[in-house]
Amino acid sequence: MEWLDTHVLWWHWVVFGLVLVIGELLTGTFLLLGIGIAAVLVGLLGWLFPMSFTAELMLWSAAALGVVIVWYRSMRRASETDSGQSAYRVDTPGTVVEAIHPPQRGKVLFDEPVLGNREWPAFADTDIEQGARVRIIEVSGQLIKVEEI
Repeated sequence: MEWLDTHVLWWHWVVFGLVLVIGELLTGTFLLLGIGIAAVLVGLLGWLFPMSFTAELMLWSAAALGVVIVWYRSMRRASETDSGQSAYRVDTPGTVVEAIHPPQRGKVLFDEPVLGNREWPAFADTDIEQGARVRIIEVSGQLIKVEEI
């Protein structure tokens, strides 16, 4: 540790931080960005207030951990949005707006949005007339299989 105390200077932390920030450009995760900024911060603090390598390492560890926790919380919160999506269930009900006569498709207007849209092309195993109430039994690509309620 004595060797590190004498040979690792404040600008080494700044260079290390900049390398991490440049590495971030290759990954796009923002994780290296925060850890790199923490290293640059340690370098600047080491320049203003000379300290041992152990203290710098502990400061960097704490700052990097703080950045990771803040980043994780902000990403988790952002991913909990329902924007553009729906929480449809397989048994979501709807009304046939264009009759379904197998093998031709019809159209169904669902009570709740299904994958961001309320009206979908649908198919069924039996004839279903316009105005009938149906429910989803299967999602097959861009088509929805329904059955009469």
